[in-house]
Amino acid sequence: MRVIRAGFVLAIIGGAVAWFATRPASLDPALLAGLQGDATRGALVFAAAGCAACHTAPDSDPSDRPVLAGGRAFPSDFGRFIAPNISPDPSAGIGAWSDYDLANAIMRGVGPEGAHYYPAFPYTTYAKADPQDIVDLIAHLRTLPASDVENQPHDVGFPFNIRRMLGGWKLLFSTDAWALADPLPDDVARGRYLVEALGHCSECHTARNVLGGLRRAQWLAGAPNPSGEGTIPNITPAALSWSAGDIVEYLTSGFTPEFDTAGGEMVDVIANTARLPESDRAAIAAYLKAVPAVE
Repeated sequence: MRVIRAGFVLAIIGGAVAWFATRPASLDPALLAGLQGDATRGALVFAAAGCAACHTAPDSDPSDRPVLAGGRAFPSDFGRFIAPNISPDPSAGIGAWSDYDLANAIMRGVGPEGAHYYPAFPYTTYAKADPQDIVDLIAHLRTLPASDVENQPHDVGFPFNIRRMLGGWKLLFSTDAWALADPLPDDVARGRYLVEALGHCSECHTARNVLGGLRRAQWLAGAPNPSGEGTIPNITPAALSWSAGDIVEYLTSGFTPEFDTAGGEMVDVIANTARLPESDRAAIAAYLKAVPAVE
């Protein structure tokens, strides 16, 4: 009987510890103190972060002022995720959210109601972003057209529909460590920021483990396509032999050195990188030439 009681007490204690450890950890409000958003600068952050590629409605044009009505589906081993409406509509979108609500969602993956977001939204990448860039991004988002299209639910089965479990996932896989460590030349450091903190290239180009965490030892070395169609290429120097100039041209026009053109989701990516200053595209190229070669 004592063994049963002890086991029961330990189970309660363990459950309480797990509940505490998996609670949503919100952004420190002090990080945003005194920051004012600039929508013009935010437009460049918006392009670098690739927001339109995921949140523009299917079959719509991601123009200079896209309607971020959501609706695009993203398959995975854990279910089918649907991008939400992040337009300024006060009901269907994020128009009623405070700047803190938005920054907390973007950088910590925590919604205004206090629930974890699924990491199909790359908040583990955006966590490394400069808070000023995030505030600028939010200012830009508020200038875009509103849409009253309602959000669609994700198609995620048990046990992955238990969002509290994501707190454990964050403990395991959310890190503020850079994949390419300091010290770095200025251009490579800028490229690292664009790739690792805003552009979230690793979300597609790095393989994942059985729990969906990135295999950091295989950084940018390619991965299966979540759609099941082919693979996403290795873009480390082990496989990408293009010159820095070739990479800049590809990120500008979509043309490869072999006179082929980008296809699939890279079309949307290049629509974004083409909006960046050429110095930023050159910085991304310098970073890709500097990352470790992974076969």
